Amino acid sequence: MAVTETTVAESCAAAKRAARALATASTEAKDAVLEATARLLEERAETILEANAGDLADERAAGLTDALRDRLRLTPERVAAMAEGARVVRELDDPVGEELERKTLASGIDLRKVRVPLGVVAVVYEARPNVTVDCAALTIKSGNALVLRGSSYAERSNAALAGVVREALAEAGLPQDAVLSLSGGGHEELAELARQEGLVDLLIPRGGEGLKAAIKAVATVPVMYAAAGNCHVYVHAEADPEMARRIAVNAKVQRPGVCNAAETLLIDVAVADRVGPAVLGDLAAAGVELVGDERARAAAGAVAVGAATDEDWDSEYLGLKMAVAVVDSVEDAIEHVNRHGTGHSEAIITADEAAAAEFVAGVDAAAVYVNASTRFTDGFEYGMGAEIGNSTQKLHARGPIGMRELTTFKYVAHGSGQVRE
Repeated sequence: MAVTETTVAESCAAAKRAARALATASTEAKDAVLEATARLLEERAETILEANAGDLADERAAGLTDALRDRLRLTPERVAAMAEGARVVRELDDPVGEELERKTLASGIDLRKVRVPLGVVAVVYEARPNVTVDCAALTIKSGNALVLRGSSYAERSNAALAGVVREALAEAGLPQDAVLSLSGGGHEELAELARQEGLVDLLIPRGGEGLKAAIKAVATVPVMYAAAGNCHVYVHAEADPEMARRIAVNAKVQRPGVCNAAETLLIDVAVADRVGPAVLGDLAAAGVELVGDERARAAAGAVAVGAATDEDWDSEYLGLKMAVAVVDSVEDAIEHVNRHGTGHSEAIITADEAAAAEFVAGVDAAAVYVNASTRFTDGFEYGMGAEIGNSTQKLHARGPIGMRELTTFKYVAHGSGQVRE
């Protein structure tokens, strides 16, 4: 049974014991787990999809928005993508033991700085069952144990997926408790998990601002927030109009319920009347509800654009709604992004290299794109195999959280009898 019937503290203690074994496991053993996980996902796809269908039909999922139901839903393609992700992580270099620095001290001691696992990583997440496998693949390969706490409305899906990984661990001769899934308890369980000092080495909440606030109020363990994404696309005065149309629509529409989808479109005043109607027309045709400032509405032509409120500029819609503003310059675009953005992913569309450089230097975000969609901020796209989330913090990791972001380092000193005078 993948979902534990024990207390949070007991589960974290079991994970801590498993972490000690996983920290010294060979690359071959960890890779065997990942290959077995991929194979079992393919073999058990029908069972996993049945569990997911049960979650979607459960009354606990009845009130979810369309975006959250899309996050919850598994398809044969999404299960296959999880298997592919596990195999990609298997093929990546093992970060554990990587030598980051080496030097000989004046004392003659040989000093090395080497990468080591964090220990026990706990992840709290909403809706997306694929996070179960993504997190497991990354933590196993980086030598960490994993405690998962998913949404109650995804309990069947998460249990089925965690069960697959635990079976793969046993098959490879590694402790099953290296991956543990807590049953979907209430706020008390969440608070207890956030207070497991000495057992949980890092807690990563994936979710909206409400989850972030709930964790902040109670956490005593180190926390790295995979936080909300209020992302922007800025159409500069020197933007290629067709490129602007293509990128703006992709960034908003390709999958609107994810954190790297664009929520605000900024259009330079120099091209607002010329480019605005076409870009906004494409978005409206794709089903996007548009709200904007007075200048954006005036530049929209025949496209319907409602009046934006102050709250719209700070909103992560996670759906087919977008705010639009006209700005006077690159400086104004940067100021708007830094005031309203969440530090996730920002994009400029321009043929002007100087404007691009100014935007890249001035915007404070984990990922900044020039002439590309914000939708690329993703561990798989970045060659990490998968991700646990996207950190908008600056310590200790920023952007997609992959294997190396789940490690720390230790100094290893080799001497020949030296003592300090």
